Amino acid sequence: MGRPAEKLLTTAQAAEHLGISRGTLARYARDGLLKPTLKLPTGHLRWSLEDLRRQMRELREGDR
Repeated sequence: MGRPAEKLLTTAQAAEHLGISRGTLARYARDGLLKPTLKLPTGHLRWSLEDLRRQMRELREGDR
């Protein structure tokens, strides 16, 4: 059997997990620094926490 589907988080939920504001996460996405897992037709973003943490780690490592 396959792996259970990961729950996608709203921008507010994902930001809370990261300890940043929703606005900061939205700005990072708008500026192309982070890529959401899914963009809904309404324009709302959905995030995989695992993927988001990987992207944040890569951003930090790129600053070194």
